Amino acid sequence: MRIAIASDHAAVSLKSLLVPWLREAGHDVLDLGTDGTASVDYPDYGYAIADALADGRAERGIALCGSGIGIAIAANRNPACRCALVSEPLSARFARTHNDANAIALGARMIGEEMAKACVEAFLSHEFEGGRHAARVDKLSAKEPV
Repeated sequence: MRIAIASDHAAVSLKSLLVPWLREAGHDVLDLGTDGTASVDYPDYGYAIADALADGRAERGIALCGSGIGIAIAANRNPACRCALVSEPLSARFARTHNDANAIALGARMIGEEMAKACVEAFLSHEFEGGRHAARVDKLSAKEPV
């Protein structure tokens, strides 16, 4: 799977752990930065994830910042992105199966490394169920409320 991943400075160490782990699992990883601990603005990296999903460079995205909240908000400004903030595998699974999320956000200051891996694994190993969820998901991308 083609996965875009990006982080701000607060989550660069978590990204540094996840990138090789994802590659070892056979995924094609597009690392959109940042690569250091110098302060950067998380919206820039949320937008980068969403752009990679929108233009087809990635099938899924992993957005990382200190809390996961800001980068998720930024990513979701692009209607092509459905980024869910998750903190454990069940929410990651439901993000895929019920909400057809194409990205997840994780808070590096809120979640441990093993839990982050468990969330990513749950997110990547499930597919959208469709059915009763499809009409609701369609509304998420509508320009105007339905």
